[in-house]
This record gives sequence, structure tokens and C-alpha cells, in this order.
Amino acid sequence: MTISRLSSVLCALALGQSVLAAPQLSRRATTSLDAWLATETTVSLNGILNNIGASGAYAQSASAGIVIASPSTSSPDYYYTWTRDSALTLKVLIDLFRNGDLALQTIIEEYVNAQAHLQTVSNPSGDLSNGAGLAEPKFNVDTTAFTGSWGRPQRDGPALRAIALIDFGNWLLDNGYSSYAVSNIWPIVRNDLSYVSQYWSQSGFDLWEEVNSMSFFTVANQHRALVEGSTFAGRVGASCSWCDSQAPQILCYLQTFWTGSYINANTGGGRSGKDANTVLASINTFDPQATCDDVTFQPCSPRALANHKVYTDSFRSVYSLDSGIAEGVAVAVGRYPEDSYYNGNPWFLTTLAAAEQLYDAIYQWNKIGSITITSTSLAFFKDVYSSAAVGTYASGSTAFTAIISAVKTYADGYVSIVQTHALTNGSLSEQFDKSAGTELSARDLTWSYAALLTANNRRNGIVPPSWGAASANSVPSSCSTGSATGTYSTPTGTSWPSTLTSGTAGTTTTSATTTTSVSKTTTTTTSATSCTTPTSVAVTFDEIATTTYGENVYISGSISQLGSWDTSKAIALSASEYTSSDNLWFVTISLPAGTTFQYKYIRKESSGSIVWESDPNRSYTVPSGCGVSTATESDTWR
Repeated sequence: MTISRLSSVLCALALGQSVLAAPQLSRRATTSLDAWLATETTVSLNGILNNIGASGAYAQSASAGIVIASPSTSSPDYYYTWTRDSALTLKVLIDLFRNGDLALQTIIEEYVNAQAHLQTVSNPSGDLSNGAGLAEPKFNVDTTAFTGSWGRPQRDGPALRAIALIDFGNWLLDNGYSSYAVSNIWPIVRNDLSYVSQYWSQSGFDLWEEVNSMSFFTVANQHRALVEGSTFAGRVGASCSWCDSQAPQILCYLQTFWTGSYINANTGGGRSGKDANTVLASINTFDPQATCDDVTFQPCSPRALANHKVYTDSFRSVYSLDSGIAEGVAVAVGRYPEDSYYNGNPWFLTTLAAAEQLYDAIYQWNKIGSITITSTSLAFFKDVYSSAAVGTYASGSTAFTAIISAVKTYADGYVSIVQTHALTNGSLSEQFDKSAGTELSARDLTWSYAALLTANNRRNGIVPPSWGAASANSVPSSCSTGSATGTYSTPTGTSWPSTLTSGTAGTTTTSATTTTSVSKTTTTTTSATSCTTPTSVAVTFDEIATTTYGENVYISGSISQLGSWDTSKAIALSASEYTSSDNLWFVTISLPAGTTFQYKYIRKESSGSIVWESDPNRSYTVPSGCGVSTATESDTWR
């Protein structure tokens, strides 16, 4: 296995804290997108870990579990912790943890403890007594209040933090650690859910911290938080009546952002409303079990796709980098076309978000088994498939296959733009110049790295758990913008097991003390004696198959991760290391540990025809041994 492929396998498992080199002036030379992602995912994970206190290379003055936005301390100064950015980043790490990287345990626990303390810090927005302080957007890295002037309150933070912690709490419940979900997670989540229910109908600053109005991104995430918050409350033996009363009203209000042709990002601000806010909302409320539902603006929904086109097209005449690129082909995109911050430029995280929505849509279409084109989404589909017409196209049809391929190419185009403008060492800043393409603004932006990892996961069909969108899309006949009062209390649970293992509750606990006088959480951990048993294993399938130009190799199998024998859902292998002397195709797939399944390789010809390798079916059992995280299966075409 080559170094680049080994990096791809280990990207979700690496915990190295090596310091990234200083930003370089030249940009990465063009390589295949697959090969670049194989290394960039490792760079991005390390980039995140470098920005988390107190062990991160760039965050050593930050308290344990505190996520800094960027190491940049001037022009601009981003050396603070934002509730929103931190929650989105931890959601990524929790997803990696859920998929087998249990070594991230300490960082996640330190984040939880840090948030428990931050909820109690009085700040210019208020304090915990009535919840108002939970909407304070950012804090100093030592967890003291930031008291300078700022756009406050920002009401997305509590919802996003609840979403991240519920995900971790559900993992704890699923794996025998219910007491920690009850004592450590639920008190923090309850405070945030109480805040959302009480304040959701009041305006606040949007995620770009510029417009004080109602924000689509905020409202969409508030709805999701209350929906899954109610379910989580039941799982920990509690209830959330305020969640149940307000979630339908929030959903109703969410519909008002739809203009008839795109989603208006904010109710104020005096701008067009064409904004990455809306795309980010769609990918953050993506539910892999949902259909293409317009009400919750799922990524594959007609509304979300129409909005994707309008949002993307709004930049085609704004940036020199995008000049002359046809509709339906990826371009660099930024926050909104009227942006003037740093003279208005593309952002890495927004360009990756545009790709991620399309990867999400592909996943949903494959799961549903069809693509439905409506008058609302027709313009989007026409851009990528000129023969598109209103109707439903079943999996296996020529139109279905062509659309999936075209949308995948479209999505990859956005990621390729990120590849082009990343530095040679892989580091990602906040922005890149709209004319020259060079990196700008804050360096090593944590959110940029998180966006790279989530987009790559969706590209590979790795999706988060369902949050219940399919059963929470009924809009009330009568709606109101009210509120409900929940419960606020000081979180006190800060002790954790020394080792979390999948499926078995540990018995050794840590001792943790919170010293509020210095606003820092200190954790002392006892030695762990058990090893980690993975929930999933990164299995690399090596297939030696001699092919001709236009032929591609896929793997299809009896489990859902391999498409359940549906060739339209088969997983493509990469030929990035194929040579005349080594006809190697390969792919790395995260599979449930201990699972036994059957599979075969197939060729997809340039004509669209499919050729199966000869019988019998192959059989494989994913390793489940203590400490196993990767495996390789080597095959030759039959």
C-alpha cells in the first residue's frame, strides 16, 4: 500500500499533533482528486486537532476542549472560541468517533466539560438564569467572557451545540454508558433546548455576524435540535414538552424563507438573500433516512436544488476566477454576492458546502431508488442533463444513471477548486482571492478543515445517523411565533470512563474537577487497561483488473454499504495507481466490524453496459478484533 493510500485509510484514525509548516506562497500542483483527498483528509484532521486546547499545536494557551477558530491573532484576530464553529467541528469529530475512531474520546469529553462550564459564564448577552447568556457568540480561549463590542446575540449556537452533543449522547446510550448520557450530556442539552424554545422567534445575528434578523440557517437548525432533542429526552428518561410545542411552529416559520425560486437567507439586511447560509442549512439538516422533502429542505428536494442553482449562479459574474464558466459546471462560491469583507472572495467552506449538498442528494436518490424532477427543480437538472424533463426516473434507467454521473462530476468540480487553491502543504485558510486565487484572511481555519472532512465523507457515502426528519415534516394548519419556557440548571457532570468501547460499558472512571475561579477545566485520567474494539473497520479492497479506456471497476455486495446488489449503488474503485505493469483498482470503505457478506466486482463499460465477474460470489468477514482499525482484501478479476 502506498503512503497516499495509507493516509486515506488512517485519515479517520490519525491523532498526530505535528505542527503544520508555515503557509507557502505556491499552490499544490494538480494531481487527481482522489489522490489529493487521500492526503488532504489527514491534513484536515490534524488541522482541527492542532486548533483544540490544550494539547493542540496552535492552541496550547487555550483551555482543554476549547476549539479556536484559527491561530491567526491579527488581520484578522480569530484566536477566540465561537460556539457555532466549535459545535460544527465537534460534530465532525463525533462522526469520526462513531465510525470507529474511539481514540478521539478525550477530546470529545474535554469539549463537553468545557461547554458545561461556558454555559455558566456570565457575559454581555446575559447568564444562565434565564438562558440569555447561551447566545453569546464567542469567548476568550481561557473560557472568560469576551466583553468587546460584537454582533450579539447569535441564536444558532445553542441549537448546533445540542445537535452535536445529542449525537454523542446517543452513542453513549447505544453502547452501555447511559449514566453518562444522563449526567453529563442531558443537562447541557436541556439548557440549549430550553433556550431554543424560549428565544427562537426573536431576531439575532446570522452566522456571518452581520445581519440582525431571522436567519434560515438558524431556524432550520433550531427545528432539527428540538425534534431530536425531544427523542433524546425520552431516551434518558426525561421529557421536553417545550420541544414538542415549538418544533412544529418553527417548521411552519421555516417555510416563509422560500421565495418561489430560491431560499431567502435572512428576513433583513437589504441584500438579495442569495447566501451560503441556505446551502449550509440544507447539509446540516441532511437526514439520510429522509426523502427529497421540500418542507425540511432536504438536499435532494426540489427547493434545495433550485436554491443551489440560484446561489451558485449568483457568483458566476462576481469573481474573475469564475469568468466564462458555463452553468452546471462548478465555480468558486463565497458567502453572498454582495460580500465586501476582505473585498469579497470565495471561501473554502462555502465551496465545499456546494459540493456536499450534491453528494447528499446523490446518496438520497440512490437510497430512494429514483429521481423525481419537478417544475421547481427542472432548471437545476437541465444544467447537468440537457434531456431532463419533469417526471420520475427509476434506478437503472439511462436517465437516472446519467444524472447521477453528471451530478457527481458537478460536485467533484467544487472540491477540485478547493484542491487548486489549497497551499502545497494542504493548509486551508478562510478565503482565496477572487482574481488571483491565493489564500486570504485567517490561516488554518478550523471550519474549513471540518468542511473538507464532511464533504469527503459524503462523497464516499459515509453519512450521519437520522435525526427524525421524515416524521417531523408536518406543517401545522395554524402557526404562531411564540415561545415556551424550559429548564435551566448548572451542569455538574464532568467525570468520564477512562476508556469507551463499543457495546460494552467500562467500569474505570476519571476524576474531574472544574476550577471556576480560573475558568479552566482540569481532568485527571486513570490508566486504561482495556483496548479499543472498533464499531467499524476501514477495509481496502485491492482488485487487479486489466481495463481499457472508458471502463471502470465497481464493487457490489449483499450489504447496504455495497449497494445490496443494486448496480446503480455499487461503489466505484479508483484507478489512480493503475499502471501498465500493475493493473490495480482500489477503494477503502468503512464497514461494520464483524459483518459477514458476499460481494463481486463489476465493470461498467463506456456504453453503460455492466459486466459481472464470474461465479461464485466472494465472501468476506470484517475483522472485529481488539484494536483492529484497518484491513486489506486483495483480489483478481475472474
